[in-house]
Amino acid sequence: MNYRLSVIMVTLNAEELLQQSIDSLRTVGDEVIVVDAGSVDRTIAILKLNNISFTKAKLNHLGKNKAKALSLATCELVLILDSDEVLSRGLIKEIRRIKRKKIIADGYVIPFHNHFFSRRLRYGGENYSMLRLGRRRKLKIKSSSVHESLEASSTNIGKLRSPILHYSYRSLRQVYKKFTTYALWEANERFASGERSSLKKIILYPIHMFLARLIKDKGYKDGFFRAPLDLGFAYMEFLTYTVLAIKNRGL
Repeated sequence: MNYRLSVIMVTLNAEELLQQSIDSLRTVGDEVIVVDAGSVDRTIAILKLNNISFTKAKLNHLGKNKAKALSLATCELVLILDSDEVLSRGLIKEIRRIKRKKIIADGYVIPFHNHFFSRRLRYGGENYSMLRLGRRRKLKIKSSSVHESLEASSTNIGKLRSPILHYSYRSLRQVYKKFTTYALWEANERFASGERSSLKKIILYPIHMFLARLIKDKGYKDGFFRAPLDLGFAYMEFLTYTVLAIKNRGL
């Protein structure tokens, strides 16, 4: 058996790592489906340079755009890859083996190696695995503007050993800009769901977030160089509930 694989990706001003991400999927992807959410940097030029067609998104909503990309895929297998993620050499080999198998699982969970300032993080909420690969007809996107996820309509799930290399935290400016955007999206979703903010949430939730990541989840074992990242997560909590409070008051 030789399964074909669709790689789906959503882009938005992704010029920094997009080429590296594309290079890593060349030998496993039979088609690449890209939905672009309005890039104004070199993202489109890079896609065209690599002969990758793309669809323009109507909304800047990560979950809905990934669902759109998934609906455009035609291959039996689908791999979800973000534009700041790179397939490791070991993972490329594992995916190749899966494509050649006669019997495969309906989905595969893949470990992540997250990096902050190019240094790998092993603790503090940054050591996890996610469902990212599987049979197209068994997968769906759980839509959210921030924390979207891939779900399988099956319990026949395998686990891969080699990681996706994730370079989500590249500089303080980039990290805090991203967290600001995420906080605004999250506040909108929480407001739409009817949630109310409070002084407790605005003050205590950010403190809890920082201490949970750095102390409870042992982020300190990575080294205190990661403290600005954990402060960033606290900032995102603070901004989310501050904006939600403003929305609750109808301002």
